[in-house]
Amino acid sequence: MPRAIWSGAISFGLVTVPIQVASATEDHSIRFHQYHLEDMGRVRVRKVCELEDREVAQSEIGKGYQLTKEQVIPISDEELSNLPLPTAKAIEIEAFVPLESIDAIRIGEGYYLQPAQPVAAKPYKLLVQALGRSSKVAVVKYAWSGRERLGLLRVRGDVLVLHAMHWPDEIRDPTELLPPPVKVSDEEIDSALALMDTMTVDDLAELGVRDEYTEAMAQIIQAKREDRELPEAPEPEQPAKVVDLMAALQESVQKARAARGEDAEVHEMPQPKKAAEKQPARKTAAKETTKKTTGRRPRSA
Repeated sequence: MPRAIWSGAISFGLVTVPIQVASATEDHSIRFHQYHLEDMGRVRVRKVCELEDREVAQSEIGKGYQLTKEQVIPISDEELSNLPLPTAKAIEIEAFVPLESIDAIRIGEGYYLQPAQPVAAKPYKLLVQALGRSSKVAVVKYAWSGRERLGLLRVRGDVLVLHAMHWPDEIRDPTELLPPPVKVSDEEIDSALALMDTMTVDDLAELGVRDEYTEAMAQIIQAKREDRELPEAPEPEQPAKVVDLMAALQESVQKARAARGEDAEVHEMPQPKKAAEKQPARKTAAKETTKKTTGRRPRSA
């Protein structure tokens, strides 16, 4: 059972739902510490007061805002928890919107919300079922960790999930990252769509993807622990130099179908139409040239 990291309430009009917040995700990455290579002694970061030049305990440390070089305004945890702000102790629902109207780049970490008290069970379930039937998500505001945040409230199964969201001015403009202008033909787009079709799955669970980096790191640690030879790293595949984009797309489709156990030759890839259209024109031009050269009319049958 994940521990609660925040307690408050969801404010839905005049309805209040007391809730507790728990992280919806887990980090299974392998962590490293820093060591002195000469004797493998642990290297630690210590908190030292600049004025007294001594290490201070956590109980002696507080927050402060540096107003000038000489003046710091101390801010206590109690003052932060009692901010004159409606969202300091509540998740305020601002509006309901279709999920597709929100750019996915704005959606961040997810948290599970659970009823904090038995009396909250009914309004909690009411909000879950209302959100589920509406096919909408709620845009909310809340205050955590010293700042007010924007969030998205949705339903996963029978549980409310809160996603942190970036404010609009926190999203960088990607215009300067655009490539130089290029022209892509309809045939190339159709070929890319054919490749996408061969790589499409109905459910993400079908992929069976796993964290191979963590697995490889665990193998190295185990090998060193048992004083065995380290596993060899596979030779990285060199990216092929793309000369003919259509040919590369066709080959990619064939490989993708073969990997899925499908016949790579079942469906023909779309072929460029322009080359097929120009061929008759060249023959006609050739006939006209012949007529002008010989000056003779074809004999009638």
